[in-house]
Amino acid sequence: MIQITLPDGSQRAFDHPVTVMEVAQAIGPGLAKNTVAGKVDGRLVDACDLISQNARLQIITPRDAEGVDIIRHSCAHLVGHAVKQLYPTAKMVIGPVIDDGFYYDIAYERPFTPEDMAAIEARMKQLIAKDYDVVKTMTPRDQVIEVFKSRGEDYKLRLIEDMPDETAMGLYHHEEYVDMCRGPHVPNTRFLKVFRLTKLAGAYWRGDARNEQLQRVYGTAWADKKDLDAYIQRIEEAEKRDHRRLGRELDLFHIDEHSPGTVFWHPKGWTVWQEVEQYMRRVYRDNGYQEVKGPQILDQGLWEKTGHWQKYRENMFVTESEKRDYALKPMNCPGHILIFKQGLKSYRDLPLRFGEFGQCHRNEPSGGLHGIMRVRGFTQDDGHIFCTPEQVQAEVTAFTTLLRKVYADFGFTDIIYKLSTRPEARIGSDESWDQAEAALAEGLKASGCEFDYLPGEGAFYGPKIEYTLKDALGRQWQCGTIQIDPNLPERLGAEYVAEDGSRKIPLMLHRAIVGSLERFIGILIEQFAGALPVWLSPEQVIVCPITDAQADYAQGLALRLRQAGLRARADVRNEKITYKIREHATHKPPFILVVGDKEKAADAVSVRARGNVDLGVMPVNDFVALVQRAIAEKATALPSAPADA
Repeated sequence: MIQITLPDGSQRAFDHPVTVMEVAQAIGPGLAKNTVAGKVDGRLVDACDLISQNARLQIITPRDAEGVDIIRHSCAHLVGHAVKQLYPTAKMVIGPVIDDGFYYDIAYERPFTPEDMAAIEARMKQLIAKDYDVVKTMTPRDQVIEVFKSRGEDYKLRLIEDMPDETAMGLYHHEEYVDMCRGPHVPNTRFLKVFRLTKLAGAYWRGDARNEQLQRVYGTAWADKKDLDAYIQRIEEAEKRDHRRLGRELDLFHIDEHSPGTVFWHPKGWTVWQEVEQYMRRVYRDNGYQEVKGPQILDQGLWEKTGHWQKYRENMFVTESEKRDYALKPMNCPGHILIFKQGLKSYRDLPLRFGEFGQCHRNEPSGGLHGIMRVRGFTQDDGHIFCTPEQVQAEVTAFTTLLRKVYADFGFTDIIYKLSTRPEARIGSDESWDQAEAALAEGLKASGCEFDYLPGEGAFYGPKIEYTLKDALGRQWQCGTIQIDPNLPERLGAEYVAEDGSRKIPLMLHRAIVGSLERFIGILIEQFAGALPVWLSPEQVIVCPITDAQADYAQGLALRLRQAGLRARADVRNEKITYKIREHATHKPPFILVVGDKEKAADAVSVRARGNVDLGVMPVNDFVALVQRAIAEKATALPSAPADA
């Protein structure tokens, strides 16, 4: 007898091997109808897979997260079915699941168009309506090769070459279409009704820009239409907030083909940058960090000592001078160790905190570049803390508390904390790992943070904490980190004099709060849809006279506001006031001041807050106090009433 134990602890007995679907049918027809797959002893399997010994079984339905992922993966195969019917000469490559969706990479003789994407989606709907079964066969390797040879699927054959140890492979049959996959997949196309193809993009074979270019068809799929509609709404909102579009519209920055992967900051964008950098500089100063600055070009020999040359060479920009090889730094940590080594350090000097707005360069593939979110040249709010093992917990607690304050000032209060622990391949003793992991965990607990563990996700030399913030659309951005590293100080010969007079190697804590300033500013632009808080807005106040008769007053007022520390300018063009207000509103300044004869006579202003909110007429000094208070409080919302209301 085979005993199947279900999640509620109940058991079902069978006198022969059974499939997951047969177990579901034994429980009830309703469950069988909704069975997507199964999880046998923690491993996902197809509904048609046999269970031949006692096992724990969870039936996977569309209500489960795993079920939704399986639906998405099967939709990718359905893309293949539709594409091969519409474009028989296309060659299929890979079709994995991604966050909230899937894609399929395809080789075809011409670029797909939006009309092609619409045709593929329409054909997919026709295929779903046929309600056909998806049939799985475990097939010997040599037969799989013959299947794809006969179909001219060159990329599938190349993928098979990458799996020399596989003696048999799963083939999934969508009627006449066949695809290769580990699975699992849905048993029938009726599960695939709630989907949408979302966009077309280019891709490279194996993600390498030196290889041939492919076409990528993106899509999303869900268990129910309400979820799909909500997702589409989020995507549409995300497109409105796209930092690349807003960067152009608000005249903040641009990316130029003359320097791909780097940012040309315009005056307004550089103002935002400076506000972020100067804020972080005050954070350094007020929390015991000493700001340093290291060179951008360092000798190849240093990178060999650190291990970066062996592991990271392809991502480094290199140069040569007088027969000596150098590299642009991809990170700041080696330079900080070299600074630490200048002069003998004592245990009394620790913890020693260095901070740097260090410009780094990484040779990212062109296909992976994305506006200012992913670039080749970037600046980090990089910091390194040199300390003893006994000081780690206190440093982690202080850092976490500081990070939460910084994120709150920028308008982010929903933070996810994750602690990555020792991987299988690692250096150091179990005792040192126990101590390091415990110090990070206790540091988080002392900060009042709930956190999840990521087993095995630490670096080979030490554990780390990742701080991930959620934005207004619920998207997650991992920005902050703190990581224990005993390895790099040892490699570069850093040491301090301990209390007993011996020489010891300090621990180094890699830490960042906003991470890449470019990326963080991109996140801010999207978080606020370009309507930045007053303290971050590149132009805080625009003064608009109604007629030329108030032009001098407007210009003098803008000067007074600048002298009060506000970013203000006057628009004295000979244009109608309604035109000026409408035009300036598109650039999202927090305040537009309208001044006429009455305002001029009373030394007052008529205040319009962003969003066409009328705050009424108020004395100039009251308006200045209103704005200064919003700046001092780092308010994310604009005032909705005059100061004395």
